[in-house]
Amino acid sequence: MEGLPAELVAWLTHSANWSGPNGVPTRLLEHVQLSGLSVLVAMAVALPLGLFIGHTARFTLLVVSIANIGRALPSFALLVMALPVVLALGLGLGFWPTFVPLVLLAIPPILTNTYVGVRGVDQDLVEAARGMGMRDSQVVLRVELPSALPIIFAGLRIAAVQVVATATLGAVVASGGLGRYIVDGLAQQDVPRLVVGAVLVALLAVGTERALSLLERRVVSAGIRAPSTREVAVAGGTDPTPSGATALPP
Repeated sequence: MEGLPAELVAWLTHSANWSGPNGVPTRLLEHVQLSGLSVLVAMAVALPLGLFIGHTARFTLLVVSIANIGRALPSFALLVMALPVVLALGLGLGFWPTFVPLVLLAIPPILTNTYVGVRGVDQDLVEAARGMGMRDSQVVLRVELPSALPIIFAGLRIAAVQVVATATLGAVVASGGLGRYIVDGLAQQDVPRLVVGAVLVALLAVGTERALSLLERRVVSAGIRAPSTREVAVAGGTDPTPSGATALPP
């Protein structure tokens, strides 16, 4: 075995790459912590806002504007724009210049999908709930939110994968995570380190998407979520998605 494969094997079997502050477990944990916290904060902002706007149909232009801005701004541009603000606040390099752009990146898909999901709830269900004497807050929590969960989860998966991939840019501003392997590999022309970093980020992104898909299948009622490929096969190859509904990716 020669060339890059041999160098990769040598890198992966070197004990120094699996221990200490620069080891794979430490860098992986840093990446997961940063990404997870960013998505959680984005959810805390976007989910209530999306539920409110979707339920009241107010400030719809705000959702459209945020969604368009989120699509138009490159991830690296967010990082560059946030850096001087964070430095001016005295927060320094490292965590904050990466964390703030990641939160801003994750908000648009969660907010947009929450709004779309709530607005797409059958109004007959909403009126029936109100006819039973439910208050607006009860309608939102017991009818609209459960019915919108498949679309909300789709937005959450998009946001989480984007954050995991974009968190690698944090290494440019002295943040930790798997991006350090990519940035350091480029700077030192260390190809094995660069390749390992890129592969680990890709695997983490795929794993994140699959984990959220499994969580969705646990949380969302089988009657409203999209069927899995296995469920379709068991049903004889017929997609049981109700007529007129759009099946979201599992």
